Amino acid sequence: MKHWIQAARLRTLPLSISGILVGTAVAISYGYFDAITFILALLTTVGFQVLSNYANDYGDGVKGTDANRVGEQRLVNSGIITAKQMKKAIVITSIITLIIALGLIYRAFGVENFGYSVLFFLLGIASIVAAIKYTVGKSAYGYTGFGDLFVFIFFGLVSVIGSFFLYTQVFYWKVILPAVAVGLLSIAVLNLNNMRDRENDIKAGKNTIVVKLGVPLSKFYHYFLIIISMVCMMLYSILSFEYQWEIVYLVAFIPLVIHLITVKKNTNPVLLDSELKKVALSTFFMSLLFLIGKFL
Repeated sequence: MKHWIQAARLRTLPLSISGILVGTAVAISYGYFDAITFILALLTTVGFQVLSNYANDYGDGVKGTDANRVGEQRLVNSGIITAKQMKKAIVITSIITLIIALGLIYRAFGVENFGYSVLFFLLGIASIVAAIKYTVGKSAYGYTGFGDLFVFIFFGLVSVIGSFFLYTQVFYWKVILPAVAVGLLSIAVLNLNNMRDRENDIKAGKNTIVVKLGVPLSKFYHYFLIIISMVCMMLYSILSFEYQWEIVYLVAFIPLVIHLITVKKNTNPVLLDSELKKVALSTFFMSLLFLIGKFL
């Protein structure tokens, strides 16, 4: 059991639920909230993240990408879990997550809004496919530089705007701003991972954005991701300020600024491994404070 928990990479879960927290917070500001929808949305997101982690472990393991990997041990590559066992776990996790997602869709839309139910069911299927195809198969998009785009779409836009819509069943354009912020911060975590693994990825033929840009430009790209995400959050607050403590989330920007200084000074990519956790937890901390600020 401990090996399956290790393969699930629990440290990635706070980042994955950040979009749900932010989407819920925006919905609350418009007067919408449902506790059961919130819980089911969290469970669905965690399911997709665990599925993604299992698929990444499998995909990189069978391709040999993790042979000289820095950071957390991958279970397929190390032989602790066989490729066949991991493939079975991917199927089981996909089924369980899809069942939870169906419960979420029914809770949000019932039988009255069939069109919305179909749309979100298709989004669920797309999320499963995206989680698996990141590293699995000959056309794995994580190996061709499209990982950043898919992370932005699913961790940012789909997570924030999708969860907001589950509560409200309407769309307000301002929700795009925090959705972009969470999406960019999620890319920043991936970018750190890719900066750390650049040399190994080059040897394995994994053409990430970092491999294509090189180290100097990857750092500037990283600055852009963090800074624009903070600007988007602050712009949303300026446009829709309603609660006295709404901007309490600004506290989470402090570790992000410190992180940018660390990245700027970095000359050894291996040392960036600890920064992944800092950015992921800062994103989660920002999202949680953003939600809490609606109740203070």
